[in-house]
Order: sequence, then structure tokens, then C-alpha cells
Amino acid sequence: MAEEDERDDRAAVRAAVDGELRLLDPGVRAGPEAVRELLDPEFVEVGASGRRWDAESILTVTSSGAVSEDRPVEVSRMSGVVLAPGVVHLTYLSDHQGRRAWRSSLWRLTEGRWRLYYHQGTPTD
Repeated sequence: MAEEDERDDRAAVRAAVDGELRLLDPGVRAGPEAVRELLDPEFVEVGASGRRWDAESILTVTSSGAVSEDRPVEVSRMSGVVLAPGVVHLTYLSDHQGRRAWRSSLWRLTEGRWRLYYHQGTPTD
């Protein structure tokens, strides 16, 4: 049974990582519907600026073109852990044009899909 639980946890973390990386992909960000599918209905973000965002406000930002193929967000040190069944916590370092931040995301299984429930960025050197 423990082996099956570990396999399930690895699959959950992988699904959250895949979703996070999709949200950072300029091609996905350009399409509000693609982003909306990855956001939990109760999504909230506290950005590196300290601003609080909801799903509608973040859709405006993601589709603005600030992240493009020639200016992608670079990601390092990503790791994840299952906090409870259906809840995954990811942490990673992002760098977008020299602006670096530690990122923390909570993903939850909602309506049979992994969706981003909460995200926070904290600026770093």
C-alpha cells in the first residue's frame, strides 16, 4: 500500500509541476481560456509586488504579453510535496528579466483536474 501511495504522490506532484510550467509558458499565457482552465475557481495570488490578485485580474496580466518567447520566465529549484490528498505545495525560484522571486503555489484537485488555488511571490536578490 505504501508503494501505491508514493506513486500517487509522485503523480500528483508531477501534475502540479506540469500545470505550473504551463502557466509560465508564453503560448499558454496568451490564451485566457487556457489559463482559466488551470486556475481554481477560488484562485488567489499575492504577487511579488504585494498586490493581491484574483482569477479575473490575473487573466488580464497573463494575456498582456509581458512574458513572451523572447522574454520567458526562467525557473530553478522547483520542488513539490503532497500536503494532503488532493493538495500539492510547490516552491521554486523564478527569474524574469533580472527580477527574481521565490514562488510558492498550492495546487488542488478540483472537478477532476489539478488547478492552481493559491500563489505567492517573494522578491529575492
